[in-house]
Amino acid sequence: MTRSHTMPALIALALLAGCTTPAPPGDTPAAASPQQAFWQALSSHCGKAYAGALASEDARDADWAGKVMVAHWAACEEDRVAIAFHVEEAPPSSSSEAVGRTETSSSSEAVGHAETSSGSEAVGHAETSSGSEAVGRDNPWNRSRTWIVTRHGAGAETRFTLKHDHRHADGEADAVTFYGGTSVEAGSARAQDFPVDAESVALFTREGLDASLTNVWHVAVDPAGSKDARFAYQLTRRNDPTRRFRVEFDTTKAVAPPPPAWGW
Repeated sequence: MTRSHTMPALIALALLAGCTTPAPPGDTPAAASPQQAFWQALSSHCGKAYAGALASEDARDADWAGKVMVAHWAACEEDRVAIAFHVEEAPPSSSSEAVGRTETSSSSEAVGHAETSSGSEAVGHAETSSGSEAVGRDNPWNRSRTWIVTRHGAGAETRFTLKHDHRHADGEADAVTFYGGTSVEAGSARAQDFPVDAESVALFTREGLDASLTNVWHVAVDPAGSKDARFAYQLTRRNDPTRRFRVEFDTTKAVAPPPPAWGW
């Protein structure tokens, strides 16, 4: 083919390429919203359990330092995830056994007025879990706390509620239970904030827990299988910039699931 014939052919091909109809927008996968990505990350751990520890340094939480903790994704539904928070307790002293007292440390207020292990032993529920064996410890465990995250709405209007289910060792609800808050913004793919809600403010007021009236809870999670994945639960207070309680869990290594949380 001569040069004179080649040029018109090339021009025709270029014009045809320019007229190609682009793919409809619906054919391109939409990026997950922050809410969708957060829920997918949280749900990706369903059925798993992970060991963790105190990550903050507030002196008010000294009783938590050095304790082994396990977060267990104990129940997962389409719009609800329940994470049991197990805390290994030190062996009780003879004096606490003698009086059988139920004690609440100042740090337990950070995650609710759930009893320590001395209270569990008073009703005969001190246990050693398979989870404790997985992390090489053998002490009684406090199984009183379960974090419940619920998804509401759809699309850009999706919001999440965090509630704290606190039980006694016999399964009965604690006086301070099912409190928490609802996210007010989209949050991020990795984390959501939960300012205290009106229902919880009323509960705290009734129980004389004035320090908790400005609670803000924070949950951060990486998808299962991601590098250096972590899960974190944190509490701060708007009226006290020095208050920070945070526990973190290494979600790259699962441990054996513990027994059910009390009442579950």
